[in-house]
Amino acid sequence: MDCIRFGETSIVEESNSDRPKVLIIFFSFSRQTRKLVQAVAEGMESQGVDVVRQRLVPVETLNFPFKSISTTFLMMLLTLLRKRIPIRPLDKKSFHRYDMIILAGPTWSYNPSGPVLSFLDDYGERILKNQLVLPIISCRSYWRTHWYYLKGRIRKCHGIPLTPWAFTHNVPEPWKTVGVFLTIAGKNPKRIPILKKFYTRYGHSNRQLALLKDKATALARELWAGRR
Repeated sequence: MDCIRFGETSIVEESNSDRPKVLIIFFSFSRQTRKLVQAVAEGMESQGVDVVRQRLVPVETLNFPFKSISTTFLMMLLTLLRKRIPIRPLDKKSFHRYDMIILAGPTWSYNPSGPVLSFLDDYGERILKNQLVLPIISCRSYWRTHWYYLKGRIRKCHGIPLTPWAFTHNVPEPWKTVGVFLTIAGKNPKRIPILKKFYTRYGHSNRQLALLKDKATALARELWAGRR
């Protein structure tokens, strides 16, 4: 992990000002990012860090899974072109100063998701300026293009990007690609005999979540150490 420098104590209303404070901004489409966020929050809170969560909520509801394969293909094309998905206004708590901001979300066609792109457009500089920003990426396999673009956007917002924590779905290829696509398209891959044998699960494993919780616990200790 990058070497981290910590500035002056941040102050968040209705919170113990002696504790490190972390804001987690996240979007979760199929609940996989939500699982990662929960693991991070549990790890940090176990060390006495104040964790505030801000979920990005699309103006128009996105239903998981999609209704058809054609709808899924269309969404993949639009997200490849970095189509924005408008989000509802953020809570006031998001505009306080924090010791660190975690920006979590899935990879959509090699890019950050549409709601995260809208967040960066609408609120990025106001919230991320002069803040340490740790990206957490949930993805099928390919997350580096997502990261390179996101790193540039964070810097453009005058934030300080840290090395991302990326977690891929825990099934080997090519079964992972086929299984994830069919699941998002509303089809059950376990009804297909050959996929049922090789595609054992959708999303992140309990082992990955436990690892992430341990990483978050260690990071929380670093935040405390930075205050001494």
